Amino acid sequence: MTNLDPHPDEQVCVAGPAADVELVEPRDVPLGGPRAMTVRRTLPSRARSLVGPFCFADHYGPDDVAATGGMDVPPHPHTGLQTVTWLFEGAVLHRDALGSEQVVVPGQLNLMTAGRGICHSEEATPARFPDRPVLHGVQLWTVLPDSARHGDRAFEHVLDVPTVTLDGAVLQVFMGALGGVASPARAYTPLVAAQVDLPAGARLTLPVDATFEHGVLVDTGDLRVEGHDVAPAWLAYAPPGRDALVLEAGDAPVRAVLMGGTPFTEPVLMWWNFVGRTHEEVVDARAQWQAAIAGDRAGLGRFGEVQGYGGPALPAPELPNVRLRARER
Repeated sequence: MTNLDPHPDEQVCVAGPAADVELVEPRDVPLGGPRAMTVRRTLPSRARSLVGPFCFADHYGPDDVAATGGMDVPPHPHTGLQTVTWLFEGAVLHRDALGSEQVVVPGQLNLMTAGRGICHSEEATPARFPDRPVLHGVQLWTVLPDSARHGDRAFEHVLDVPTVTLDGAVLQVFMGALGGVASPARAYTPLVAAQVDLPAGARLTLPVDATFEHGVLVDTGDLRVEGHDVAPAWLAYAPPGRDALVLEAGDAPVRAVLMGGTPFTEPVLMWWNFVGRTHEEVVDARAQWQAAIAGDRAGLGRFGEVQGYGGPALPAPELPNVRLRARER
């Protein structure tokens, strides 16, 4: 997924001081066009930019794709990050510059590593998937550390995500390790991501890594995280230091996504779909993407091109008339 805002803000990713539990309110973001699908974005936000290496969290649906048109995102670039696609309902077709063409459905993971540069497209339209009328899920981005962000692009599809049941709660662990199971998905810093399903009235004391900070993004139901009520689409943040998180469901079943990792201490600068460290890096990435969509060999060498999408690539927005800055955490 791309950030389709034609005037994207610079995001200086710093965590800020952590309370016992912080609640991050989502904001609605349309994904382009008058019939756009609207997503609810909690990362990055004014309240919090990062949870471990997770720097971006979009939560969408349940969306009637016949009414909205669904998701149809043209080829667009990424640098310095991984895209993590996880669905509750529906299907998304991913194509990328490596030649990958992979449908992802609930219970499976699509994970794309941008490295120095990649481009991809995403489709979840009524024409593409007439038998899957509802689209519902999350897309997360993780920041790559300096040791990996200049590396090769990669894509992997995890068909069988490990699942475990703890005290009646079902955990689908799609990145990292939790509850005694571990995902085979590639990660470059210590992290975890999992879907957590709680029956109505259930109380789960979930063992977690005390060196991690954690975020709990609620999809459905009323959830209490460490005694704090968290409404659907909101994110609850818990700083490092806990070896367990207490999750309590209300009168209805709860579905949530847990994400976390060790605090990311490198400076991070996000603008549009690029994650870098300096103004010059972002300016260079934008220029090379614009060159790539014009057919320039050097730009194509960095980002490649998507075959089979059937439409033009997405041009980058204009840069702001200020210098972009990154800060240490």
